[in-house]
Amino acid sequence: MAKRERVMRMSVEQPLWRALTGYRVLTMLYAIGLFVAAHDDFARPWVAVAYFSVLAVWTLATLPKVSGAANCTKRFLAADLTIALTGILLTRAADAAERISDGGPTLPSIWTAGAVLAFAIKGGWRWAALASLLVGVANVVQRGAFSRDTVHNVLLVCIASIAIGYVVEVARASERTLARALEIEAATRERERLARDIHDSVLQVLAMVQRRGTAIGGEAAELGRMAGEQEVALRSLVAGGLVPASRVCEDAAQGALVRVVDEPDDTAAEAGTEPRDLRTLLMPYAGSLVTLSEPGAPVPLAGHAARELAAAVGAALDNVRRHAGTDARAWILVEDEPDAVVVTVRDDGPGIPEGRLAQAEGEGRLGVAQSICGRLRDIGGTAELISVPGQGTEVELRVPKGARGKAETRT
Repeated sequence: MAKRERVMRMSVEQPLWRALTGYRVLTMLYAIGLFVAAHDDFARPWVAVAYFSVLAVWTLATLPKVSGAANCTKRFLAADLTIALTGILLTRAADAAERISDGGPTLPSIWTAGAVLAFAIKGGWRWAALASLLVGVANVVQRGAFSRDTVHNVLLVCIASIAIGYVVEVARASERTLARALEIEAATRERERLARDIHDSVLQVLAMVQRRGTAIGGEAAELGRMAGEQEVALRSLVAGGLVPASRVCEDAAQGALVRVVDEPDDTAAEAGTEPRDLRTLLMPYAGSLVTLSEPGAPVPLAGHAARELAAAVGAALDNVRRHAGTDARAWILVEDEPDAVVVTVRDDGPGIPEGRLAQAEGEGRLGVAQSICGRLRDIGGTAELISVPGQGTEVELRVPKGARGKAETRT
């Protein structure tokens, strides 16, 4: 089954656009309702009827424009605000002077706030401040003078829109940061997976070619030297890796983009989640120098977890042969506990000097860090390494039964 790549859009502001869409329709109906309830008091009701006809058509026709940041263009925002300001200024021509002086509502009423909020969601707090300022000037002109009600309404719209615009800007920055973190995490996990596979195959072969070529001498020594150089280069590439650049939309208001790769688990085709007997996977490791001690009964473990645990045991034995010598003996002990399966790999080698593991990881040698600890971490287990110079090394691998989450790794 091939990998499937999809793009996920992360945008917390999308619910704001949906809310704005509903707000514009409801406030349009509210403004028309106010006029219908008091149309007898209007000095020139036909002016109001003409304006509300335009307002209703405009509101319904432009609903797709306020469905998302991509559709909400600057030209639309300018036209939308123009209709709101025109309605405010037409109030003096349509309504009676007494109603205006008594603090009566403007023709668009609270529909105007929707136009300002569109500026805030699209462009942030600075756009919201500009739109609020224009609405405030239009209200003062319509009233003919400053009044407490006018100042109160203008300040309310201004503060609310600027606050929403600021929150949207912070949300966009957070989305980009989160998207970058998710990409780094995905790249790191993929690099760890590749490092395990490469360590178990290519790096081991290159190391063997280097040792054998050096021992044989002649042209083989040159081949061994080249294999050694390639091993160092490959280890550096695996240890460093490449982290993809973060992906954002052309329009930042659309939010951050995260590219996700769906990689099917190979166990779905081979064994799925069916339990496997761990003993059958460990038997091939037994030999004249490796002693396998196991329970008399099957040791069931989820298919993927069983294979990863067996691969970690194989990596531990590779380390024994490489660092303790080809004549070193090793013992594998399998314990089936009530809540976990524990596999212990012990050898009679010289042990690992203190600080050697950290030094090896810094040099790009990730056998313990990735092939052993990384595998156990991915299946929800733990790996504990105990080594005393001159007394051999012991690696304890523990996998909880039925657990597939992350767990702490101790080395």
